[in-house]
Amino acid sequence: MVRIIMRGCNGRMGQVISSLAAEDQETEIVAGVDLSDHITNPYPVFRTIEECDVEADVVIDFSSAADVDALLNYCGENKLPLVLCTTGLSEEQLAHVKKISEKTAILRSANMSIGINLLQKLLKEAAGVLAPAGFDIEIVEKHHNQKLDAPSGTALALADSINEEMDGAYEYVYDRSQVRQKREKKEIGISAVRGGTIVGDHDVIFAGADEVITFSHRAYSRAVFGKGALEAAKFLAGKPAGMYDMSDVIG
Repeated sequence: MVRIIMRGCNGRMGQVISSLAAEDQETEIVAGVDLSDHITNPYPVFRTIEECDVEADVVIDFSSAADVDALLNYCGENKLPLVLCTTGLSEEQLAHVKKISEKTAILRSANMSIGINLLQKLLKEAAGVLAPAGFDIEIVEKHHNQKLDAPSGTALALADSINEEMDGAYEYVYDRSQVRQKREKKEIGISAVRGGTIVGDHDVIFAGADEVITFSHRAYSRAVFGKGALEAAKFLAGKPAGMYDMSDVIG
């Protein structure tokens, strides 16, 4: 049984993960950390990670970037593995993550979905065959109307996977409205759509002469990210210090 501290337990993702863990025979949420106390949980909840005195095998963090440094210090001091799902980290915080990974295992990924991470592997293989054959590459991502950033971090991660395979030869283009010119061959166009309650849709289009190949991923609920986080926690528990990501989880 993998014992988990859920930081951000009273947020939307924290509650999703708590429900999933309750149905998973291999995991148990033994404590939570959250400033909000508007939800009653079946485990003790602390306002800060420093107050938590419950033994655990791993921490899952789905909260805010504001106090992630305190979490990193706590995990480093206690040699406690960390599944870091919080986004929007500064360059200084990312450097802190790397430093603490020398003391304990940290898994960080732009998207916790197992499907998205498998897609990244498939895109590398596809790009290696299709890009040299002259296929143009475009990415279209769709999210709900409350999402603040564009393009999504996942869209950029998908583009990065392709570009890594192509030795960084491609430029990302986000807006063509200000120029009147033909598309360059070495570019990846990335378009963002915002509307309704779309959880997350991503299409990667390889457009060639007289044929189009599209890789698509649809997230119908936040549970896909919660399931990925739990699989990451199972993987990370007991691992030696170092940086990991979801590609390590799916093998």
